[in-house]
Amino acid sequence: MQPGDIGARRPQNCYSALTTPGFRGKANVVQGNDGLSQMKPIKHALWIALLLSACGGNPFLPPGDGSGNGPPGTAGGTKGANDPIQRTEQVTASGNGYAVGIALNTGADPLDPADDTFEVDGLAFDGGNVYQPGATIGPFQIYEADSVYQDSVTGNNIDQDLYRAIYGASTTGKTSFAIVRTGSYISYGFGGFVYKRTGGVTLPTTGQAGYTGDYAGLRDFDGVAGLEYTSGLMTMAIDFADFNNGAGVQGSVTDRVIYDADGLDITADISAAIDAEYGTALGGAMPVLQFVVSNSLKASGEATGTVLSKAGSDTLESGKYYALIADTPGLGAGEVVGVIVVESPDPRVGFENVKTRETGGFIVYRAPEP
Repeated sequence: MQPGDIGARRPQNCYSALTTPGFRGKANVVQGNDGLSQMKPIKHALWIALLLSACGGNPFLPPGDGSGNGPPGTAGGTKGANDPIQRTEQVTASGNGYAVGIALNTGADPLDPADDTFEVDGLAFDGGNVYQPGATIGPFQIYEADSVYQDSVTGNNIDQDLYRAIYGASTTGKTSFAIVRTGSYISYGFGGFVYKRTGGVTLPTTGQAGYTGDYAGLRDFDGVAGLEYTSGLMTMAIDFADFNNGAGVQGSVTDRVIYDADGLDITADISAAIDAEYGTALGGAMPVLQFVVSNSLKASGEATGTVLSKAGSDTLESGKYYALIADTPGLGAGEVVGVIVVESPDPRVGFENVKTRETGGFIVYRAPEP
């Protein structure tokens, strides 16, 4: 894919990612963009330390004290309102949180995403740990790991796994996120996410604030190999005055669009499959991802909570959101960065007993983007 090419329309009734270009073959074979098949059964995962290295151009700060007292499911220790904060995906034996050492390396033109590379450590068979810029989803950049790596002794090429990263930074530079996932495993495989703010926040004690912005993510599977992309519009609202025992937080992701590995829009296909499975009438759209309203906002400006979507009266997707508020000049608590992780049974024909995991990042602003 090339920058800006996501959004072309795929013909309808193309349900299985294994029948689309980029994912042909058996369930345990991934067809890379270069046409090379890559067979990768899930491996027994080893527990590794979650270390993030600071290097030139790295937009992510070193993690906290590692005490694990941050929001559930993240690492980094207890933080306050005045602290820079970075949170990462919790390491699990199944492969979550293995992506570390994440760094954006800007080239000669720091304003040109195509002149940047993205560095990721901790993942086997993702090339030389340097990802190249690919397509864009809205304001967010996709980076692609190399499909082959050269044996330094023989010069022979070694096929690599399909790894993709999405990186987003706010227009102020106060907040950013990155997500790394793979499509080369029958189970979810290895990856990770990180989100952070550079400074602190002064939270209001009265009034409410509304936020709007963009959302984009990666979709991987448990039960079949493959990788998809997603985008949407994100809104949040915070009631700083109530609840009395903490600020109320709500949010939603609307206008969701799903793309296959080649960047072609398959939203209508998935929507039709949901209608067939649950008896809904979505009209070609995806269900809204909705925050469960809670008093989850902490004094540090961090919030976590439950996210779900509905197919009629049934819960379709469910999971967690993780968010950070940052100060913006003239607006106070002016922007929010975060990550959403939801899972669901995949309703498509050919995806029986398959679960889909969507990991998306968002950046929202209290006012129209500067």
